[in-house]
Amino acid sequence: MEFRGRRDRGLKFIRPYRNIGELNPVEQLKLARHPFEVAQAVIDVYSKQGPESINQVPGEQERLKWVGMYPQRQGGDAFMMRIKIPGGVMTAAQVREVGVAADAYAEGPDDSPVFGNRYADLTTRQDIQLHWIRIADVPRIWQRFWDVGLTTVQACGDSARNVCSCPVSGLDAGEVIDAFGVAGAVSAFFTGNREYANLPRKFKIAVTGCLEDCARVEINDIGLWPAEHDDGSIGFNVLIGGGLSDGERMASDIDVFIRPDQAVELCRGVAQVFGELGNRENRGLARMRYLAQELGPEGFRSALDERTKFTLEPAGRELTNRFRGDHVGVHPQKQPGLFYVGCSVPVGRMHGIELIELARLAETYGDGGVRIGIDQNFIVSGVPEERLDDLLAEPLMGTYSPFPGPFERGVVACTGSEFCRFAVVETKERAVKWARTLDAKLTAHGANGGGEEDAGIIRMHFSGCSASCAQPQIADIGFRGDIAHVGEHIEEAVDIGLGGSLGPDAAFIDWLTGAMPVDKVPDALLRIVTRYQGERRASEPFYLWARRTPDDELVGTLTGSLEPVSS
Repeated sequence: MEFRGRRDRGLKFIRPYRNIGELNPVEQLKLARHPFEVAQAVIDVYSKQGPESINQVPGEQERLKWVGMYPQRQGGDAFMMRIKIPGGVMTAAQVREVGVAADAYAEGPDDSPVFGNRYADLTTRQDIQLHWIRIADVPRIWQRFWDVGLTTVQACGDSARNVCSCPVSGLDAGEVIDAFGVAGAVSAFFTGNREYANLPRKFKIAVTGCLEDCARVEINDIGLWPAEHDDGSIGFNVLIGGGLSDGERMASDIDVFIRPDQAVELCRGVAQVFGELGNRENRGLARMRYLAQELGPEGFRSALDERTKFTLEPAGRELTNRFRGDHVGVHPQKQPGLFYVGCSVPVGRMHGIELIELARLAETYGDGGVRIGIDQNFIVSGVPEERLDDLLAEPLMGTYSPFPGPFERGVVACTGSEFCRFAVVETKERAVKWARTLDAKLTAHGANGGGEEDAGIIRMHFSGCSASCAQPQIADIGFRGDIAHVGEHIEEAVDIGLGGSLGPDAAFIDWLTGAMPVDKVPDALLRIVTRYQGERRASEPFYLWARRTPDDELVGTLTGSLEPVSS
């Protein structure tokens, strides 16, 4: 691991008070000891003395986030480790190393009835997470990752998280600008930089040159998406202050156009605004979206203009034309004769041995590259047309099909109560079962997907709590973990919402039903999707149908008090 900057300058943005009051406890512990100090302590002390030694240093459990680690809800010697994949771009060697780590070090005490054991999770921010990691194994895992160019630094914590981008940057025939170089440069600036490693809360950045907003820039603290300047040059318009969880907010257009070589300075300037003006007293109001709301687009632009090394130009013509959100399927690249193959991984969970096999396929049939999407899927790049059939015949392509059913393609889930201390329900096993049931019962192609055709997509996103790690507010159908009181006992339940999307039709879902016991959800889904199939207009996506249908009718269909319209 590599860290930059003088230790005495690492917290230069901290002010004792913002308005009236005192720094919240997390801010106080960050001042007492820079979070980066935990890295060497893991190597020198905690890996040798065991997890109990971590608690001997006040606040050290919190500082572990800066090196990509969280204690699992099981406690003891069980940690989640998150690996940053800037822009989602990986080499076969990196994929193989993650697979080896999952298979060798991520073994839990019990097998999941759906997923087995020794697996990795692809996330909605192009990270990869491992579970059941023992503290004694962390230094050797870090070293193996470092040797192939991977890091866990700042995958978590109050700093710039993984920088997201279109997963087929540089490949997609329809993109207007290759954004991966920008995403990589921004990531390199922040990762390991002491001066920008202590912000009021997590800081999320997304940049894309894709026309379909597959990087979901509208729900990021900084979003850069393609635009055309008055002089005809292509760059990015800047969006600020998006986010989900409680108090969801679409990012604001602050009327700024930047050229690719200005992106790092722009992001640095925004981080400075956030670091200086963000709320460090009330952690519940510390996310940048609250600062963006407080200042307003003009106020934020003015604060940013004071802190950047170039003059801000007015926004250009926006080029994003729709929200597709993934790159599943077989697609021609901009490079003649080459294709990329996007494969569906329901809820993002793969065995370590499968990742090792994916690395082999990338080397054997493609250019050795693998891309991780924000939709928890993977892409094999650089496949010559004459090798496509051989690649598609591989068993792994049958497991993670490029031609899935619409529900398996669109299902996303956080880790849920299986590992997370905040989640109140299990998510991944349920979500994948629900998706497969819907594909089997309601789609023309059945549970095995569309053969070699695009069967479309219906997005179902399942978060185990209100933190929205699975991004349910932008889904066709969103689930949020809840608790239902049934008689004299408590059952796991979900709140259900419908009608979310990004892009030109951007809007969050409407939460329609609260605390529906999870055993009632499959029937509710069958009713609502059956009704959609019977009432939809030609080529009408689910979210638009849901928005034009009265809420009371949708609630009646979900709860079973209103019969669905048959097709």
